[in-house]
Amino acid sequence: MSPELREGFTTGTAAAAAAKAATLFLLTGDRAQAMDTPLPPGGRLTVPVESVAPEGQRQARARVIKDGGDDPDATHGQAIEALVELIPGEACPPVILGGKGVGTVTLRGLPVPPGEPAINPEPRRQIAAAVAEALAVHGFQGGVRVTVEVPCGEAIAQKTMNPRLGITGGISILGTRGTVKPFSHESYAASIRQALDVALAQGATHVGLSTGGRTEGLLRADLPLLPETAFIQFADFFALALGEAGARGFAGITVGCYFGKLTKMAMGFEYTHAKDTRIDFKRLARWCAEAGLDPGRAAQAAGAVTARHVLEIVLEDPAKDVIVASIANKALAVAQRFTGPGPRLQYRVYGFDGAALIYLKGEE
Repeated sequence: MSPELREGFTTGTAAAAAAKAATLFLLTGDRAQAMDTPLPPGGRLTVPVESVAPEGQRQARARVIKDGGDDPDATHGQAIEALVELIPGEACPPVILGGKGVGTVTLRGLPVPPGEPAINPEPRRQIAAAVAEALAVHGFQGGVRVTVEVPCGEAIAQKTMNPRLGITGGISILGTRGTVKPFSHESYAASIRQALDVALAQGATHVGLSTGGRTEGLLRADLPLLPETAFIQFADFFALALGEAGARGFAGITVGCYFGKLTKMAMGFEYTHAKDTRIDFKRLARWCAEAGLDPGRAAQAAGAVTARHVLEIVLEDPAKDVIVASIANKALAVAQRFTGPGPRLQYRVYGFDGAALIYLKGEE
């Protein structure tokens, strides 16, 4: 039996814990080593606090190290800080700002309007709630200004989809549930949805969905008229990306992939990671034989252990184009089930050397 996987917490929870710790320091002088923090859907989490220190006359800074648990992402192990200032006077809701390393939204289609720091609505409410708890306990009636900062945020952002989403200068502060469920891939799935929302808000009617950076580069070269925001990498989230794109009403969807992913799509896998989905090579060989592959080569394909090997066998056969087209048509039919009947689907499939194998258009 495998050991239970450890959950982590979001950047929103890290910021909320830091904000509460800094607020309590200003009110009491206590340097908390851990902070009882409210979570967006309810419930609570005790979050370790690395440091708390004064900064100026009415300010304090607290730092929390983001912990992704057993599902680490680009922000795992990075410092999330909150600079808190108490403002004497009439009580008012906390003001949440973004400082160094927190990105600025520049495009429509995200949960935060252009010009605002990329702190999503749920984390904003979480930070405000955490600070309000500290204020209520100690009876402070004035205002509070919280500036969230991420010292290495600008560098971290280059490993995320933020530049593509029009978020400049840093990372986003995210988290709808406050904790990170191991291997749920929630953050990546959310980034696909956000990227589709941005493309839609920018007026795109056609999107190019690719399985990774290299296939996106090939797809961009093939579709030069599409704007940058219309290209979205969906990694292994085949069903999710196609379903979300279909639900948003895009008129055209082009899928760019290599032969291995194409085969998994044709076999109906909703999620195509190698760890979770295994190609049935006997089934693949049967498909190839039905499309005209030489029986001897089909026997070799049935004994293959990689899609690359199967493709090498297929490309030696005179029926290679018909064989690849037959598998692409199966993948397109699966994709159509996920998108629904609305969009015009297209496939652009590439060999492992980047050469085009097939360009397939679905029915009007």
